[in-house]
Amino acid sequence: MDFYYTIEKASVAEFKDRGSRFIAYAFSIESVNDFKDRLTDIKKEHPKATHHCFAYRLGLDGNNFRVSDDGEPSGSAGRPILGQIDSKQLTNTLIVVVRYFGGTLLGVPGLINAYKTAASLALQTTPVSQKSVLVNYILHFDYTQLNNVMKIIKLYNCVIVKQDIQLFCSMNIAIAKEKTVEVLNRLMETGTVELIKI
Repeated sequence: MDFYYTIEKASVAEFKDRGSRFIAYAFSIESVNDFKDRLTDIKKEHPKATHHCFAYRLGLDGNNFRVSDDGEPSGSAGRPILGQIDSKQLTNTLIVVVRYFGGTLLGVPGLINAYKTAASLALQTTPVSQKSVLVNYILHFDYTQLNNVMKIIKLYNCVIVKQDIQLFCSMNIAIAKEKTVEVLNRLMETGTVELIKI
């Protein structure tokens, strides 16, 4: 897999059903820590809300996800939210749906519909972007090769994660997966670059 899909920016949407308000927040996240920070922010913003239900999916293998019904009947909130993330084939995406109870019980089918609809509305208001899967390499090369290396890095829009420029240079770069072979070949052509995949 060379690409993945995620949302470009945070969004918010609201759905109402029989007096209950469901406010959905969608975020692009890179890690579990990002998720924790976003959830903490939402809880601070809505301290009086009855529930803070959520779902997220991270990474490319499909195994890193979490759902929470936060006190709602089991399977009535987190799973329907995750279903909306998956229906658009998104990853690195978090949706938190805040509920203010309106006095009327919705029942499990009503809750499933409300959480699903709120999550869907939040995703409809933010663009989806396709991003390249990045592969990390460490480069070791002589300072005299710095110019050549930098030209290749700029040409292929590689990301410099970390660098140590001295007489003998070390650089950690992220290369778009679909361009990896081409970039590595160009770097090898300089003759003095040592490459280590990490």
